[in-house]
Parts: sequence; structure tokens; C-alpha cells
Amino acid sequence: MTRFRRDSVDGRAPLRSVSDVVESPNIWRWPDVYERENEAQDATGALWDTVAALAPHDGADVVDVGCGDGYHLPRFAERARSVVGVEPHAPLVARARERVAGLDASRVERGSAAALPLPDDSADVVHARTAYFFGPGCEPGLAEASRVLRPGGVLVIVDLDATRHSYGAWMRASAPRYDPAAAERFFARAGFAVRRVDTQWRFPDRATLADVLRIEFTPAVAARAIGDTPGLSLSVAYRVHVRREPAGLVRP
Repeated sequence: MTRFRRDSVDGRAPLRSVSDVVESPNIWRWPDVYERENEAQDATGALWDTVAALAPHDGADVVDVGCGDGYHLPRFAERARSVVGVEPHAPLVARARERVAGLDASRVERGSAAALPLPDDSADVVHARTAYFFGPGCEPGLAEASRVLRPGGVLVIVDLDATRHSYGAWMRASAPRYDPAAAERFFARAGFAVRRVDTQWRFPDRATLADVLRIEFTPAVAARAIGDTPGLSLSVAYRVHVRREPAGLVRP
């Protein structure tokens, strides 16, 4: 349940300012472990291939919402014209800025999904990977993404599919109030298409695997997940939600 927005999961009103953003305990408290988690994710490349196909970013202006410590920014920068990471947690902003130092046309701004520190019509692609957008309650973030996207721009939201594989079962056990089916219905009503992606997380050793599972799940669920995983790999499913802004749209 990477970077779950607990206000959305619990059905409370979404938060609007950086000072009000709810903690994402996995990366906020254990950024070094989360770095190793990022290194293990999508070992097959299937998720990145899907994002690139559905939201092409060659020569595009890209915004990565909830970028954390900027792990994905250099990958976007390989092909994009410009890359902006937006992150609410100041220590992660500092880490992300250090990561992109020296990368042309790449920067990191402190801000939230519901109040992006960016001008209207400034992006071709807005990307959010397991950050904020988990269904009902994220309407302010969707509205902000539409505001900063140019006509014809693409919003691509990557979330973990809690309905599939053992990882999905562990997610549901750790966050029983999260309803993945309701989240999917929400995105469908909001005009998103969905692509399902299967990939693998692969770890260099058992200690790293155990550390990652412990920051993602409750202690009891993490212990079960570690015991139920005999090797160094996990099958993990994702949903990639995509919506394109109407071309020729005239802003009010």
C-alpha cells in the first residue's frame, strides 16, 4: 500500500495545503529502505513500458506528482523536454533536488497534489505513481492535474492492484478500509481507461525483502508476508489509469 493517502482511504475530506498533508510513513520514516524498494520494483520493465506507451513523454513537459525523493525523475529526464517533481515533505524535496542536480531542465518543487505550484497549461504529462490518487477523495488532485495539463495532455495514475496476487491480499489485510473496487469505479466514472500490468519485484537478498515488507504492512501482515515468500521475488499487479485532456479545450 505504497504512499497511501489515509484521508482518502478513510473517506475524510481531502487536504489542500502542504502543512496539512498526511504522512506517508514508509518513505517519510525510512527513505533509505524505500530506495531499495524502488530498486526492486518492476524488474521486468512491464510497468515502465506501459506508462511510456500510454503517456508518451519524448520531448514532453512532465510533472511527477508525489515524487518522493525523486527516484523516477532521471528516468523521465532521459526522454522528456522538462521534468518537474512535486513533493510535500521537505526532507524528501531536499533528497530529490540532490538527485536531479546537474540534470538539464529538471527541478523539484515543494507542493501537494491538491495545490500544484505550477501555472495553467504547463505540462503535457502528469504522472502519479502510488501517490495520493486512490479513488474517492482525490477530486482536488484530479482537478489540479487538469488545470496544469495542456489540451491533449495526459494524466497517468499508477496504483497497486489490491485484488491480485499475494501482495494484493496483504494490502487488503493491512488496510481493510481501502476498497479497490470502489477506487476503480471512481476512476471509470471520471473518464479514465485502465490497463492492468503484472510485473515482479526482485530483491538482492532476504534482508532487503524483509525490510521492505515491514515498511509496507502492519507488523503481523509483514511477518506473514515474509514467511510466505520463500525466495527473492514477488509477483505484483498494478493498474494504470489514463485520461487525456480534450484537444482544443478553451479555458474559462
